[in-house]
This record gives sequence, structure tokens and C-alpha cells, in this order.
Amino acid sequence: MKYNTNNYDYLIVGAGPYGAIFAHEAAKRGKRSLIIERRAHVGGNMYTHKEHGINVHDFGAHIFHTDNKEVWDYVNQFTEFNGYINQVVANYKGELYNLPFNMNTFYQMWGVKTPEEAAAKIEAQKVAAGLSGIPKNLEEQAISLIGTDIYTKLIKGYTEKQWGRKATEL
Repeated sequence: MKYNTNNYDYLIVGAGPYGAIFAHEAAKRGKRSLIIERRAHVGGNMYTHKEHGINVHDFGAHIFHTDNKEVWDYVNQFTEFNGYINQVVANYKGELYNLPFNMNTFYQMWGVKTPEEAAAKIEAQKVAAGLSGIPKNLEEQAISLIGTDIYTKLIKGYTEKQWGRKATEL
């Protein structure tokens, strides 16, 4: 399709959140925008449609979060958000662990109850792994930060699958 771009102040590629907001703000200032979107809808990967009264996330659930009140107030003028708390649990050989790591994860793994106990456990595992000095790869860095248990159970396999390489090569 051909457009006379002389009739527009801005050419916007993509009607995801950024493109849609930019076009909206430009229009409020009397500017005209041509938005080119390959999909048949606006909203980018946050797009949802209703089926039997249920919001269906066509591209998987997307979470909007900000600690900036001005941004929160701005986006809330356009939509109503569902309440959502992201609670991730990792399953390692039938053992369930909270993610991201927190004291509950350390308690589940080692039975420790204080940050000092967790730090001592991590340090002991770092020493047992023979690590000192500057880490040479991701595996050494991870063990020095979170210990061998958490690295082995919750980081190693996921990272190697994600990158298609051994953690010692990263």
C-alpha cells in the first residue's frame, strides 16, 4: 500500500506501547502520524482479546510494572489493570524453590534463617569449590555469589539450555 508521507509529521513503525503512546501524544499537540503495523491490532505483544468473557493473551502474559507514579497514572487513563502478583517456583527433581532468590529460598535449600547464615553457607561452598580471585566464567561467578547448591539446582541447567553453551564457556 502506498501512502503520501507528506501529509504526516511522523512515521511510526509499530503500534506497540511506544508507537501508540508517541502517536497519541503527537496528536494531542496537533501533529499527524502515520503508523505502520504488520499485525491487525494495536498493542504489540501486550494485545489481548476476549473469549467467553476471559482475556486471552495472544503472545503470552506480559506484566507492566513501574515505581514511577507519573507513568502509572498516565497508563491508567487508558485501561484498567488486573491485579497480579508474580510468584515463580522452580522445580528441581521434585523439590520446589522460590524465585527470585530470597531468604525463603535459602531456608528451603539449607534451613538457614538469617542473611548471615546464608552468607556463611555461600562462602563455605565457594571455598569448597576452590574459588578465589576474579571469576573466569559464569559458573565461577555464580558459585561465588550464590554457592554451588543454588547454582547447580536453579541456574546451571537453565542457563546452558538458554545459551546453548556450557556455563564454563560463558
